[in-house]
Amino acid sequence: MARSWPRRGHAHRKVGHGELPEWGENRRARQPRPYASGSVSPTPASRDLPMYGEETSAAPKKIHSGFVDLGALRVHHMHGGRGTPVVFIHGLGSSGYMEWRYNLEPFATRHRVLAPDLPGYGRTDKPRVRYTIPYFARFVRRYMHDCGLRSAAVIGASLGGRIALELALEEPKLVRKLVLVNTLGLGRPQVRIAQMAYGLVTIPRVGEAVMGFARDALSWAPRTMIRRVAARYSGASADLSRTMDDAYLDDLREMYATDGFHNAYLSTVRALVNPRALLGGHHDVTRRLNELKIPVQLIWGADDPLFPLAHAERAHTLIERSQLAVIDGAGHTPQAERPEEFNRVLHRFLDG
Repeated sequence: MARSWPRRGHAHRKVGHGELPEWGENRRARQPRPYASGSVSPTPASRDLPMYGEETSAAPKKIHSGFVDLGALRVHHMHGGRGTPVVFIHGLGSSGYMEWRYNLEPFATRHRVLAPDLPGYGRTDKPRVRYTIPYFARFVRRYMHDCGLRSAAVIGASLGGRIALELALEEPKLVRKLVLVNTLGLGRPQVRIAQMAYGLVTIPRVGEAVMGFARDALSWAPRTMIRRVAARYSGASADLSRTMDDAYLDDLREMYATDGFHNAYLSTVRALVNPRALLGGHHDVTRRLNELKIPVQLIWGADDPLFPLAHAERAHTLIERSQLAVIDGAGHTPQAERPEEFNRVLHRFLDG
């Protein structure tokens, strides 16, 4: 069940059941194109991604996989549809095609939908740079510009939500509406034993060893074990066979097989996990939330072990034009754990 608080100060009502590399010369983005022969390895993840499971596989695909060039950076993204643009930003250790696999297709009937893989993640290039929130925000700004977007509704989950917040605060004309899903930066994270492993990867050599072990384990460990371990660290609380289905695990294995991803992941975590951040330091933007003048929808999994519901409730009181929808029975990733409820909330906000 999703519980909604329509706007700050209103009674709530119930509703039904996340420095740039050298870009090179300022070339126009290439038109999105499907994978060409030789462009990527022929892995299971290279196929069209199912939306809402196999029952929709016979329907024409509205979302496509392709690449655009941002100067010297080759960016993979999912794209499709027509109408007002909506940009989806994924979280840590994920990609556009993994994070939003149950959410893109339903919105392509009324919107132009774009979901890039951030630099270092998915099938986008993985330059050796410092992966920080300002870096990712500048990337999204450049991506939107090169895709011809003057403004868009921007949706971010977890780290992607914090990136979306950075963009909305620093480039307010670019963000027409903002959706924050179990977002980093709205309060101090709850660090439990499982999440303390993030601290391990900040240690030189230890982090590299952990990533190497994870890559190897994905090739030999039973899928049920992988799901249990991944859910413990990611905060997923719903049906793991759907939240982390076989296609998702294939995509995860593909991404972990690349050394560039290891470097990007470690760089990102090391920029995020430090004493200032854990004590509500420079990643917390609560004090700036009153600067947001655009419509904002907060969507929160009620059982998130890392970013508790209190974060969303406080943000809702601080953002003038905000709505809050709480999805019961979901943890850190309501977009994958309860996609039908998540999509209903998102449809109502985008089309309202």
